[in-house]
Amino acid sequence: MTTETALLTRDDLPETFADVDSLDEFMSRPTPETVRDLAELEGDVIILGVAGKMGMGLARMIKRAAPGKRVIGVARFSDEGSAEWLNRFGVETIRADLLDREAVQALPKVPNVIYMAGLKFDFRGREDFLWAMNTLVPAHVADAYRDSRIVALSTIHVYPWSDPRRGGVTEDEPPLARPGEYANSVVGRERTFQYFSGLHGTPGRIVRFVYAIDMRYGVLQEIATWVRDGVPIPLATGNVNIQWQGDAINHFARLLLHCETPSTPINIGGPECVSVRHVAIEFGKLLGVEPVFEGEESDHALFVNCDAAAELLGNPTVPVATMIRWVADWVAAGKPLYGKPSKFQVRTGIF
Repeated sequence: MTTETALLTRDDLPETFADVDSLDEFMSRPTPETVRDLAELEGDVIILGVAGKMGMGLARMIKRAAPGKRVIGVARFSDEGSAEWLNRFGVETIRADLLDREAVQALPKVPNVIYMAGLKFDFRGREDFLWAMNTLVPAHVADAYRDSRIVALSTIHVYPWSDPRRGGVTEDEPPLARPGEYANSVVGRERTFQYFSGLHGTPGRIVRFVYAIDMRYGVLQEIATWVRDGVPIPLATGNVNIQWQGDAINHFARLLLHCETPSTPINIGGPECVSVRHVAIEFGKLLGVEPVFEGEESDHALFVNCDAAAELLGNPTVPVATMIRWVADWVAAGKPLYGKPSKFQVRTGIF
């Protein structure tokens, strides 16, 4: 079996990752369920905002799972080499500014759309751009792809904080205008997609996704680095939702078969309530360092309930303990990081 035909299964998890290429290969493996579902799915797939951390692996994964489908990635492709990287794996690329309505209208009209565009960090002083990206672009896309299925990424930041001991917030909780313009603008994104879904009868799903885990960024990488460097670990946000990024992108693709009209939200993430303190202690054992803690756990955190996704799509393939071991090895070896913090510990809503 070649690497491009290898599948993500519990029985074939590596001990470690030698380098970025091996990590990217494993991260983009489809599960057997994804191969099955994409075989049933009619038509080609376009990914809008493909050039982000998750979109690149998603596009490669879909092409691996369904090599007979046309997979198209659309972005500005401002990072040198990103379009060429996708082309190597059979993904077509189109350079386009999604804020340009005419450019969106000119894109190939295919039956399946995964929307990953948006802005979260680094918007200070350009809040108008944040709102345009998170509300105006969805209007362009929802209008242009009214006859397609649209799986649109959102965030758990639209939810209120809750006591994780009570099971986490479910999809029944309406999106709340929280402090900070980011969360408010994403509520606008969701409502825009829902409006056009109802107006045109467009099937869709809104993905309220938890923190992705990759060796190069994410909650576990940050905690492991803090432990290694003796940085005090803030405990106020004492519990988190996490999911292996490879599992997440498989779930995004499979949701194309589970769209509803009008578009409805679903929480995508691991089923566990993961303790920050426990994770730090485990990293301490693996790295040979005693963790340093700061503060105490609050009884409120940004924690969601992912039972609906588990019932629909099954539990993730990669367990939390395995992710901890992988991240510890990567961080201990000083392998490359993105340098893009999740800011999971930020409690103000202002990123």
